[in-house]
Amino acid sequence: MTMDRPHPPSVPGPDRPGPAEPAARPPEDRRHRNRRRWLTAIVIVLLIGIPAGYLVVSAEQSRDSGRNKEIESAATGLQDLRPSKMKRRVFEVPVPPGATRVRYFETSNWKTSRLYVQFDVTSGRLDAFLTDLGTSRSALVDGSLPITPRDRQTVGWDFDQPGHHLAGVQHRQPGPRPSQDVVVDLTDPGFPRVYVVSTTTP
Repeated sequence: MTMDRPHPPSVPGPDRPGPAEPAARPPEDRRHRNRRRWLTAIVIVLLIGIPAGYLVVSAEQSRDSGRNKEIESAATGLQDLRPSKMKRRVFEVPVPPGATRVRYFETSNWKTSRLYVQFDVTSGRLDAFLTDLGTSRSALVDGSLPITPRDRQTVGWDFDQPGHHLAGVQHRQPGPRPSQDVVVDLTDPGFPRVYVVSTTTP
């Protein structure tokens, strides 16, 4: 019985090639190099240009918004518009949803901001408005005109017309919440007209 002898590990010789070595990377040709540089430049431009573009657009939008506010502040007299929900919330003037002939004007400086609002409502909605404001119809004082002559002149309100039944109320709140001066024209009891000046101090 013969035993197989272990074969010695093969050793590369002159006639037996060893393991193949990885082929050397060919040198980068000019076309490939230019393409790689071009792609790198595009990536850099995108990384820098897109954020910069967003900043420019944002700044332009902010500038346009500032111009719109300047135009609005420069306007004189009441505008035939309903004040925005944000303005109504900031100045706490709950204009009833069914109000008609709604007009408003806003002034602002470093010391105070004022919102002037005028609208017509039904008698029932007048009660709801006064309640939402934090007062009531019973608080109205006949002949009282809490809106100052200066504020009346700002928006052209004339409370000196003969034959009109006017009543007013002051609604004061601790700062920074706004306070309101209200005059109601009750000449037509079924459809009173409401005048409000809400003042807030930043």
